[in-house]
Parts: sequence; structure tokens; C-alpha cells
Amino acid sequence: MLLRKIIKRQKDIIRHFWIISKCVVASWLPAYRLKEWLLSDIVSGISTGIVAVLQGLAFALLVDIPPVYGLYASFFPAIIYLFLGTSKHISVGPFPILSMMVGLAVSGAVSKAVPDRNATTLGLSNNSNNSSLLDDKRVTVAASVTVLSGIIQLAFGILRIGFVVIYLSESLISGFTTAAAVHVLVSQLKFIFQLTVPSHNDPLSIFKVLVSVFSQIEKTNIADLVTALIVLLVVSIVKEINQRFKDKLPVPIPIEFIMTVIAAGVSYGCDFKNRFKVAVVGDMNPGFQPPITPDVQAFQNTIGDCFGIAMVAFAVAFSVASVYSLKYDYPLDGNQELIALGLGNIVCGVFRGFAGSTALSRSAVQESTGGKTQIAGLIGAIIVLIVLLAIGFLLAPLQKSVLAALALGNLKGMLMQFAEIGRLWRKDKYDCLIWIMTFIFTIVLGLGLGLAASVAFQLLTIEKKCHWLREQCPSPIYFANIGFFRQKLIDAVGFSPLRILRKRNKALRKIRKLQKQGLLQVTPILQEFIRIKVDVYIVGTDDDFIEKLNRYEFFDGEVKNSIFFLTIHDAVLHILMKKDYSTSKFNPSQEKDGKIDFTINTNGGLRNRVYEVRFFNRFIFT
Repeated sequence: MLLRKIIKRQKDIIRHFWIISKCVVASWLPAYRLKEWLLSDIVSGISTGIVAVLQGLAFALLVDIPPVYGLYASFFPAIIYLFLGTSKHISVGPFPILSMMVGLAVSGAVSKAVPDRNATTLGLSNNSNNSSLLDDKRVTVAASVTVLSGIIQLAFGILRIGFVVIYLSESLISGFTTAAAVHVLVSQLKFIFQLTVPSHNDPLSIFKVLVSVFSQIEKTNIADLVTALIVLLVVSIVKEINQRFKDKLPVPIPIEFIMTVIAAGVSYGCDFKNRFKVAVVGDMNPGFQPPITPDVQAFQNTIGDCFGIAMVAFAVAFSVASVYSLKYDYPLDGNQELIALGLGNIVCGVFRGFAGSTALSRSAVQESTGGKTQIAGLIGAIIVLIVLLAIGFLLAPLQKSVLAALALGNLKGMLMQFAEIGRLWRKDKYDCLIWIMTFIFTIVLGLGLGLAASVAFQLLTIEKKCHWLREQCPSPIYFANIGFFRQKLIDAVGFSPLRILRKRNKALRKIRKLQKQGLLQVTPILQEFIRIKVDVYIVGTDDDFIEKLNRYEFFDGEVKNSIFFLTIHDAVLHILMKKDYSTSKFNPSQEKDGKIDFTINTNGGLRNRVYEVRFFNRFIFT
């Protein structure tokens, strides 16, 4: 009897999963505008595919596996996401921070399996057979980590518990990715200098790597160093040009592709491998390798790392997807995103790839070059497939130091997040403290332990902050409940302003043009109501509260401090004075007849009551 119930439950879950995935495809494919979107998607897909090839090769170095496996990681997740994903603009595949996390998990698992720590060093080996066996072991462990991470994501998505990501605040994610970018920077020094550096995955590992690098700096391969510096300088300059003149350039200059072609050609023509003993990508077997069975022992050794990888991958992908969904006005489903990412990682791992999410720079290329749907992602995957099947051999003479330079060129945006410290200090000192401590934990303890310590510290900080805020406000609003508060606001009003706004956008071509020009965007909470001509007033606030909102830069051209009042009575008087009621049918004496609907809503986790007064498309909350 129990077995029947389990089987029935499994069938229900599979049926539920199939219905969801089928609906995702059916929701956008029949509405695809072939004449309007296809050319843009093709152009965007080609540009994105070229970047995906180069980033796949570069980020594979972070996992300590041969570069060709980065192409597998660029291909399979993109195909799966085409059918299951809800974002139209993100490019799914390798992400440097995630690749670094997988690499550390691989290093730890392999070091347990290989007693000789020197055998786990990455560099030139005198014994090619042992080096090949070690590479195979790393690939198997990386694939196993990827499969287990995908299983975790898939389970979270099916069980609809994707909400756990709300406990990764923006300040925590920013501090973590900045520290992780520093880890990536340090890890690539061994390729730029071409040094043999032991792998470390314990606390203080970043400092041990630095000591190892600088203790043998005299062994630097000058050809690799000079090549990497030239590539990094040119890529950085041209990327800055792309950013500054993005409105004038029809498409961004594909500088990574250009420098890769030049570097590979010069390396081949001048025989850098034999003349200067540089480390190169080497031969890549065309096509795909047969699928593998994940290593159960690797599951046991890396399960903690896999939880971190699964959550960071989802948090980054969903954050980037949310930006584009707001900009282009379409809905996202967080649980469906977990399913898409999870199944993509499972398939990718089975075919020897490594875990992915979305790279910010690659998604920016897909969007800025005119990508309209995930058809652009399909075209990009086809470009990766062409390299895998036909022209991969052309990359054989490419120096690994060039790939390291390309990886570093993609870290600028994350390293620039140091500027967040000043902004957070002015806005919210608690968030600033979370950022700083997350950065310190991640630098000192490493990515896995650092993330766990950061989440624990953040939860403690939230409790202390909420305790202080409750003295000021019965129900403090912070990052973990802002979405809940927004939903309660919509429930109290009785309709979704975002849904109405979508309908108006479809009907009004002028608003669409304003959106494309960036003059009109769908933004959370209050601005959505204002833009559909629904006035929202908030009462029960004092001067100190208004002063804090001013300091936090809460107000703008649409949300003004005139929506806040001390009492409901003040707000009602303001509305009556604002509107000319001489021709209106409104009569204050008709309140009992329902012209003013006064309700009290005490549902939800917020402690204070929401008093709601409705009339003439005006809503008052306290």
C-alpha cells in the first residue's frame, strides 16, 4: 500500500513537471514574430555564441580540467533552457564564480582520492599518462558535482521552495561575488606566469596560492606573461569603448573573438609552443564523448559544496533575469527557473560538462545585440556545436595565458562592486556591514565556508536590526519580506498593477517605444500603481521616518513624499481637497452605503494591521 502511494506520488510529480515544461514552451513559441524577431535573434545568437565559446574555454581552467569541456558546459544548458526557461534574455552557461566553486570542490575531492598532493598540481607534467589519468579523474568529479547540484535545483523547483533564495540579500551576493572575483584573479596567476602551483581548498587558501606564486616568480614564462598582459589591456580598453558608445555602436566590438584569432594565429605562425615553451590548449577531439555515470563517492565528498553551488547559481541567474524581465515587461517563475537550471546541469554533467548559471557579460551581449527570445540562445548553442564538431582544431595553438586574460577581462564588473561600500554606508549601515563581513569571510575561509558563514552572520544581523526597528515600527520591512509585503499590497488593492500595465503596454504603441528608449520601465511597489493612475497613500508615518526615506534616496520623480500622512483623516482630507467633487456623485454621508469601503486586513506575517480605505481609485495604507 505504501509502495503504491510512493509510486503515485512520483507519477504526480512527473506529470506536474511535464505540464510545467510543456506550458513554458507553448507560452512563447506560438507567439513568435518570425519577420520581426528572427533576424535580430540570429545576429544576437552569433555574437553570443562566439563569446560563449571563448568563455567556456577560459572558465574550464577555473575548474582545473581541459578547456574542451568548457564547450560542453556552454552547449547543453543552453539547449535545455530553450525549452524550460522563462527568461527571454539571459545566456545560460559557464559563470566564473560558479566555475571557481566547482574547481574548489573538485580539488578537495581529488586530493582525498589521490594521496600525493603534488599529483593534484596544475601545470606541465613530465608523465603525460599520469596527467591524463588525473584529468579524467577531475572531469568525473566535476561532472558528478554538476549532476548533484542539478538534482538539488530540480528538487527545489518541483517542491516549489525556491523562496529560500530570498535569504541571500543583494548586499550578501555583492560582497560574495566581489570576494569570489578576487579568488578567480589569484587562481589565474599560475596560467599567466605559467607556474606549477599546488591546489588548495582549505581556509586561507588564497594566501597560500599567493605565497606559492611569488616564491617561484623567477620561473615566470615571459612569453606567456607578455601575451596575457597585451590581451588583457586591449580587451579592457575596447570593452570600455563598447560601454561608453553602446548607443552609437550597432553591435559591441567582438574584441575577445578578435584577440583570440590573432593570438592563435601568432602562436601557430611563430611556433610559440616549441620556441618559448608556452602552455597551449592542445588538440581537441571533435564531437561529443559518451555520457558517464556520476561518482557516488564524489557525491558524498562534495554534497555541502553542491548546495552552495546550486543556490549561488540560481541566485545569480534569477537576479540577472529579473533585470531583463522588468525592463521588457514579462513575468518570471522562480521555481520554473530552478527546474530549467537543474535539468540543464544534470544533462550537462552526464555529458562531462560542469555547472553553469549565467555570465553577466554574455547575457549583456545577447540583450544588447538585439536578442528577443531564447532562439538567440539556440543560435549561440549552434555556434558552440560548430566549434565542437568542425573547427575546434584551429584553437589548438592558443595559449592558456590568453584564456586566463580573457577570464580576468570579465571580472571588471564584479571587482567594481567595491564602490557599493560607500553607497551602502550612506543608505543602510547594516547592509554595509553584511557586505564587508561577507567579503572578509569569503576571502579568508574560501567560497564554500565563506558563503555559509555569511548567511549565518546575515541572519543574526537581521534579527538585531528587526529588534531595533520594532521600536520604531511594528513591522519592519527588509529584503527577506519585501516581496511578501508587495504581494499583500496587491492583495489588499484587489488587482495586480503589473498585469494592468502589461495590458496597456500591448495596446499602446507609444508606451512600448518609451520602454525601448528606457523612458518607461516597470518597477516594484509604488511606481506600478502610479503609472496606471492609482494613487497610493501611506499613513502612520512621522517626520523621522520621512527623513530616513530621503536619506535612502527613496523618493524620485514619481514617488514623492506627499503620499505620506500622519493619520487616515489627514490623507482623506488631502484627497478631498485634491479632487473637485462639485460634479462628483460622492457624498461623505454615503459612507454607510459603501461609497467608502473600510476594511481591516490582519493576514500574513506582518505584525501591524493594514487599514484600507478605498474610493475613486485611491488606496490608503497604515
